[in-house]
Amino acid sequence: MIGRALSAALLLVATVAHAASDRQPPPAGAFAGAPAQYTKFTGRELMRGFLALAFGSDLRLGVRPKGIRRFDRDIKTFVSSDAGVDRKAAMENIFGEYGEVTPRLKISSAANEDDADLVIHLIDEAKFKTALIDAFGADVAQTFVRRTDPQCMTSVKSRGDGVILRSISFVIADQGDQVFLDCAYHEMLHALGLSNHDQTNPWTTLNQRRVVGYLTVYDRTLLTLLYDPRIQPGMSRTEVRRVLPQLIAVQPATVK
Repeated sequence: MIGRALSAALLLVATVAHAASDRQPPPAGAFAGAPAQYTKFTGRELMRGFLALAFGSDLRLGVRPKGIRRFDRDIKTFVSSDAGVDRKAAMENIFGEYGEVTPRLKISSAANEDDADLVIHLIDEAKFKTALIDAFGADVAQTFVRRTDPQCMTSVKSRGDGVILRSISFVIADQGDQVFLDCAYHEMLHALGLSNHDQTNPWTTLNQRRVVGYLTVYDRTLLTLLYDPRIQPGMSRTEVRRVLPQLIAVQPATVK
């Protein structure tokens, strides 16, 4: 145990010595006390993050996905609000932000939930567990709650070839800006195909030890890579490793 702790400490020192740079304050609209962000990264830092977050999931239902999962079409979104605090407009603005800053990601609103590819349910904390049970059944919901003690959740349904058919997220809206914003931005990344978490990555919103509450430059870059046409649904890690370096190299605003 002591040897493990020492190794972890040494790894952290090495990472900091060669880590991201150009630290900037959080963007306008972030909650009070939100962390600053780095805006320039090495190719290795982006490669590592992409491979960790775009493959796998800590909650799998059904067959384990074998490769990249993402939408292969324009995305229709819908916000269903049953919360005591009305955050529907704020959630719709977040949808719009993701579409505006991510090349090749086309997002627009659906007229109703049935026509939507991506649905966000805004609910009160007191109704969260019941909503999960109604959506996924008692066994799945209780396992998820016991394992993660969540304040939000996303289910991504995809075909065998990796194309996402539909994503459904549950976000708590009545526990203040910090909880809402952190969940909303976090779950959108899952819903769009960055399905995993990485608790050792100091830059991503998908590190559950961090509370961020905005779309970071790092995560935006990973999403841009995911929706590049040269990254296709179903691609394996080996296939992605071959093409990713050339895609990262043409991200001049973020790669140092």
